[in-house]
Amino acid sequence: MHICKNANRIGGFLEDDRIKWNLRYQSDGFYLGENTSPFLAREISRIKRLAPGATALDIACGEGRNSIFLAHHGFSVTGVDISDVGLAKAAARAAMEGVEVDFRRVDLEQYEIIERYDLILNFNFLLRELIPKELMALRPGGLLLFDTIMESPQLLANHKQSYLLRHGELVRLFENRAGKILFSEESHSGEMPTARLLFQKSLNDS
Repeated sequence: MHICKNANRIGGFLEDDRIKWNLRYQSDGFYLGENTSPFLAREISRIKRLAPGATALDIACGEGRNSIFLAHHGFSVTGVDISDVGLAKAAARAAMEGVEVDFRRVDLEQYEIIERYDLILNFNFLLRELIPKELMALRPGGLLLFDTIMESPQLLANHKQSYLLRHGELVRLFENRAGKILFSEESHSGEMPTARLLFQKSLNDS
């Protein structure tokens, strides 16, 4: 299941979203499963080869599956999310697996990324206004992996259009940035059409 945490709304701490995601994460199992995102697992060799260093930020990390995967691959990871329940499960799993991840509860609408990172993940989450901040937070040569859902007739029936990527939009959001798109694809199969992209920041852009 591919779920997008929608955050294209104006206003302070998203208490309704926090409650919603806390309820979804309260089960004994893992809401999105225990396995790493297939996109991240597929790209990890290229990421390790190209990333200028080993610091990573996982946006909307949920129960931590991707943060923990990166930690196992030698990254120093910060995972941020609105759900304290999800973050507690993530921290417990990281401890059980013997890796360290800095999990933080934040309101992503108000989040200012202070640190610099070699890798940033933006999975299952769409806040267009955050993208320039993510790019600013990347070190020169840093990588941004983006993976979220696109609009479809089925999704538009119960989602606001502003919460969903348009067809071709993800590439348009990055094509004029200082850097290069290393990979992009749109998957239109199933009920959750998805757009994915791997972007590398220019070495000359500080």
